[in-house]
Amino acid sequence: MRTPHHLDAHPRPNPYEELAALDDGPLEETPLEEFLEKERDAGAEDAWTPPDHRRGGRRRRKNRFAGLPFAVKAVVGLVVLASFTALGDRWAVLYAEHRAADTLKDRLDLAAAPEVEIGGFPFLTQLADKHLDSVKVTVPDVAADRVSLAKVSATAHDVRLDADGLTSVRGAHVPRFDGDVQLTFADLNRELGASQVTFTGEGRDRVRADGTLPVAGHDLRLRAEARIRRQGERGIATEIGNMRLDIGDLATYRPGTRPSEGLHLTPKGTADLARETRKAKALLSVPAIVQRMGVPETTVREALADDGKLTELTGSPRFARQAARLNLIDLALENPGVMRRLGLDPKLLDSLSGLTRPVLADRLSLAFELPEPEQGDVRLQDVRVEEDGIRVRVSGSGLTLGS
Repeated sequence: MRTPHHLDAHPRPNPYEELAALDDGPLEETPLEEFLEKERDAGAEDAWTPPDHRRGGRRRRKNRFAGLPFAVKAVVGLVVLASFTALGDRWAVLYAEHRAADTLKDRLDLAAAPEVEIGGFPFLTQLADKHLDSVKVTVPDVAADRVSLAKVSATAHDVRLDADGLTSVRGAHVPRFDGDVQLTFADLNRELGASQVTFTGEGRDRVRADGTLPVAGHDLRLRAEARIRRQGERGIATEIGNMRLDIGDLATYRPGTRPSEGLHLTPKGTADLARETRKAKALLSVPAIVQRMGVPETTVREALADDGKLTELTGSPRFARQAARLNLIDLALENPGVMRRLGLDPKLLDSLSGLTRPVLADRLSLAFELPEPEQGDVRLQDVRVEEDGIRVRVSGSGLTLGS
């Protein structure tokens, strides 16, 4: 079989001959130890190390800040400096306030250190100038006579210091100050009422007292009204009025010597007297009582002898009015049996006779007086009754503290 003509004209090359043509010469044999040593040397020269991103980051930040304009750098520096200066100034204020509070506590013999707040900024500049814009002092629980002042707060203005530095303040001069004094009803109830009388505000200048008062083993209902007013330049006075003690619903005692004061039967007590024959006869059997009521003797004799006449007499409106006007307190000692028949304890009536207006008013007095300073002037400006207590405005001038 013959091969096609076009295949004979271009014979296919031998691939083994082409590989032989690429050979540059015979291979040189290299010992194994020499080969391994060369590989180790090449590895040591080309050892891989991780990139240092941290150092590169620092260089980038440093370069970024270095690229800022000088004005921006100056502003940043001033802000940082001002922050540190303000922080130091505030620490100095806190230290000064703490020292002042401890000094006032010792000087005034207070149970707790007061709150001191120094106003104005910066403080160190004021200290260097020996002048403070304002100093506010708040003292809680100050004893004043029979009551406790819940809070005394005063703000001194334009204070001049006698000092050589922050730690060597010898005294201060206060040209003027203002503040207020507060009495709370909670303190008044605890100190004056002894948990039996409650004080509440009633209008701008009045305080109402309502509760019970133990007298000779009996708890009597107490009601009174205190009018608050300023007394002099530094004192508060209370005028106690409308005092009354209720002996159940039988009688009411009002201390005093006026006709409307004393021990009187209540409307219910008078109605019981007119309805109960035994009580009416016990009352009409005392000549002094009959004389005070203005009942004719003949009418009294008929009423004591005839229950019908008695009912007619005690049922009249005139008899009820006359019985209600009787002051029984001065008849109690002379006629204890009659008082007992009316339902009144003679021992209680004896104790009521000693419970005069001044004695009862003293138990409810809210008066106090501010101490007089050795130098300067302190005055009470205004007194006002509020929902939670009594607030008094104070002012003063020319005070000198310390040496």
